[in-house]
Amino acid sequence: MAARISMQQTVLVVGWLLALVVSSLAQPESWKRQGWSTDFSKHSIDYAEILSGGPPKDGIPSIDDPVFIPVSQSTNLDDKEPVIGLEINGDARAYPLRVLMWHEIVNDTVGQRPVTVTYCPLCNAALVFDRVIDGSADTFGTTGKLRNSDLVMYDRRTESWWQQFTGEAIAGEKTGTRLTLVPSRLESWERFKLRHPNGQVLVPNNSGMRNYGTNPYRGYDTMSRPFLFSGELPQDIQPMARVVVVRDDVDPIIVSLLKVREEGPLVRGGVTITWEEGQTSALDTGNIAKGREVGNIIVQRAGKDVPYDVTFAFVANAFMPDVEIEKAASQ
Repeated sequence: MAARISMQQTVLVVGWLLALVVSSLAQPESWKRQGWSTDFSKHSIDYAEILSGGPPKDGIPSIDDPVFIPVSQSTNLDDKEPVIGLEINGDARAYPLRVLMWHEIVNDTVGQRPVTVTYCPLCNAALVFDRVIDGSADTFGTTGKLRNSDLVMYDRRTESWWQQFTGEAIAGEKTGTRLTLVPSRLESWERFKLRHPNGQVLVPNNSGMRNYGTNPYRGYDTMSRPFLFSGELPQDIQPMARVVVVRDDVDPIIVSLLKVREEGPLVRGGVTITWEEGQTSALDTGNIAKGREVGNIIVQRAGKDVPYDVTFAFVANAFMPDVEIEKAASQ
């Protein structure tokens, strides 16, 4: 195992230890000295749960002026590479994880609907939200903070802090406000092209800004436990096992990807969850296109897509501890 530890993993381990050491200092007064104008008197979580991920505010830069090219003109994506596929009012766009890995947030308008497209690598959480808050469109950036290893975002109007996995404001003026999830798919580039041959695909504003196409978290999703996480791990399933989280109805559904793969399609509460092969893991090898097969998940109700997420078991357990994770017989 030691031979597989990359420099990035070493940096993450050191960062994790440092974050734990200084977590007691992660309090509103110190954040205000960093330049935050957030109203930290309002919050719904214990501030001790917030850890520094390393980068400062906007150190991982969001994409606020996204650039797209037609699907037919894209030449550098492997067919099995993962993308977030989004279609609203006939406007279809693909957001490759090779780009989102380095930016985590894209503020966009699709089919005349303002949205923020998000990806947290440490949680493999790919979620799209409507970015209209109290009737006005806002934009989001990265705080450089994590809670349960998950990206903490902030809105630029009030600088309230938002949990990416839940879409809920956890600190600041908007505390308790929840963003609306927008249906999207985490799917292979090939599948998006087949569904939307006249669609568009996101490209970097500056191709030399980051090492796009590489995974800086090499080997992360086969580790025994996550980085920058100090909470309780699930006891009856591997922490890094992929699970499908569906929050379309009153009662959320969490089912392991392996169960869907081995026993699906699964029908739960009128929702059909299907697995199909042909997508690589973005968090396996150093080259995203060469990652191992994890497959595609489709979640629909009455033939229409509903919001879902493919994340890790430790994430689902941390944020939704009262919801049972359905496991495969072999798990």
